[in-house]
Amino acid sequence: MVRHFASQDRVVLELKTKTCDIENLRDLKHNKKKIVAWSVNTPSVIRREERGTPSIKARLQAAAQCEKWGYPLAFHFDPLIIYDGWDEDYKRLVRELFSTVSPENVVWVSLGSFRFMPSLKPVIQRRFPESKIVYGEFIPGLDGKMRYFKPLRIELYRKVVRWIKDLAPDVGIYFCMEDEEVWHNTFGFVPEKNTGLSRMLDEYAARHCELNI
Repeated sequence: MVRHFASQDRVVLELKTKTCDIENLRDLKHNKKKIVAWSVNTPSVIRREERGTPSIKARLQAAAQCEKWGYPLAFHFDPLIIYDGWDEDYKRLVRELFSTVSPENVVWVSLGSFRFMPSLKPVIQRRFPESKIVYGEFIPGLDGKMRYFKPLRIELYRKVVRWIKDLAPDVGIYFCMEDEEVWHNTFGFVPEKNTGLSRMLDEYAARHCELNI
């Protein structure tokens, strides 16, 4: 797929992962048409909720290696989880990220808070009885998923966005599955309906991936 997309000038391929097994990407001709993206979270969340996955340090080291190979990068802070000490942990994560890779090579960063269908709560409780992630202040969203109480989400997003912008002012940031009120209260604007977000992402990709759009 990487070789196929390398010959395109109007599309890119984004592959999102938690892995640090990236050796197969070495020496591939990609022409900046493949974005290598990582799901990132704090060491505490990875240790408690993402068992068996690489550490955040390993993920960021893999990203730095892909950057050396010329790949554009992206990062997905999803799910953001509220717990005691979350603010210092996520602030430290943002700082570690942008001290490991260059902001100029990051196409975009997405943010999404923890959400789940109500039917999954007893499943999580049964299979992972030590997990505490379903015991926060949740309310049903319009899509039927349980979400953090909106003021909590807005506070969470505002802080993370500020930390990112302090270190990477030109990096594109967008929300995964959030409503207009959250967009407006965090960013001060709302993407146009239907095509607004896709146009934003097109602009971010064109800036980093040498697209003809």
